[in-house]
Amino acid sequence: MRMNRVESALVDSPPRRLLQRVEAARLARMGGRTPGARVVELGCGPGYGTKLILDVFGAARVDAVDLDPAMIHKAAHRLTRYRGRVNLAEGSATDLTAAFSAFGGGSDAGYGAVFDFAVIHHIPRWREALTEVARVLQPGGRFFFDEVTATALARPSYKNLFDHPTDDRFTAGEFLAELPRHGLHIADRWRTYIGGDYLLGVATRLSSGPGHDDA
Repeated sequence: MRMNRVESALVDSPPRRLLQRVEAARLARMGGRTPGARVVELGCGPGYGTKLILDVFGAARVDAVDLDPAMIHKAAHRLTRYRGRVNLAEGSATDLTAAFSAFGGGSDAGYGAVFDFAVIHHIPRWREALTEVARVLQPGGRFFFDEVTATALARPSYKNLFDHPTDDRFTAGEFLAELPRHGLHIADRWRTYIGGDYLLGVATRLSSGPGHDDA
């Protein structure tokens, strides 16, 4: 689900970029950096998160997807100096193979990390996005997530200013409970709540597949 005009403007504002720097630094402390890795970003937006993945996490290459062609255009402009290290694709986080088909990405479990900077709560079929996360991650690969929960989305500020799916929203607990069903293991020290509204964490893809929490 695309963001409305208010939220589209907000995600490319100085306050959001400052907050995203703080979130990225926190995630790096929680789950480590990804030097030299080939990674995926779900919902690149205007490209600032992509820049942080390259600069803060040290990824070698980012394959990023977004539904909004206007955001892809903004990201391409912001990331000009990273040419050769970034692939941008218009498409859905629930079908990375289709989105990345032009440059041969998304069809194999070869990525070292997947990044979600507050995107999955925009996806009506959010469980399918988690299926894709697990599918493209190599065993031991990490899923870095920063999410907005149903608690926050029910607040008047979110309801009045932004557009989000209204059905099947997830709480922090529901999101965390869903991860192991997709073979994604999260340790207690790798997650944190902020007032129940937001959730930051890092999960690792198990080598044994979904439903076998043997990490």
